[in-house]
Amino acid sequence: MTSQEQVFLRPRRSGVVKAVGLISDTHIPVRAREIPRKVFEVFEKADFIVHAGDLVTITVIDELEQLAPVLAVYGNMDGEKIRGRLPRLNSAKILNWKIGVTHNPRVLFGMRKMREIVKQNDFDVLVFGHTHNSSVKWEGNTLFINPGSPTDPLPPFITKPSVALLRITKDRIMPEIIRI
Repeated sequence: MTSQEQVFLRPRRSGVVKAVGLISDTHIPVRAREIPRKVFEVFEKADFIVHAGDLVTITVIDELEQLAPVLAVYGNMDGEKIRGRLPRLNSAKILNWKIGVTHNPRVLFGMRKMREIVKQNDFDVLVFGHTHNSSVKWEGNTLFINPGSPTDPLPPFITKPSVALLRITKDRIMPEIIRI
């Protein structure tokens, strides 16, 4: 994973970054007609939004950008139009924290590849998707977080639709999975 952009995001509002909304695997319009309204309520006060791929249509970013600037990557279900516009790996520096995002860091095969990505890029946080299951895992001072899917949780009889929020201060990052 060498194609990467680093973005220095400016908050929508002046002051300290308070919240980063995390979303993945929206699959619009294939598995859902639209982003659930609850997502917009949860992200209403977000300073930034990170989308970890499988948008399927680029209009997902346009809709989310009505709330806050969006940092995104393409996923395995995204076509050429999205792949031409978004990288496979992306990152942003927010306060002194380096947040990376990718769609599929091969999490189903264990943590080895995810640790490599973090080490190679000096990430404090790695946001990922692909599994449609939310998860929060700390290894030392590194956070690995999957917001799940707000439209297509897998398996649906166990997992609920979800997104996540990161509350960020100069001193710490506080993750929260939010069921939709």
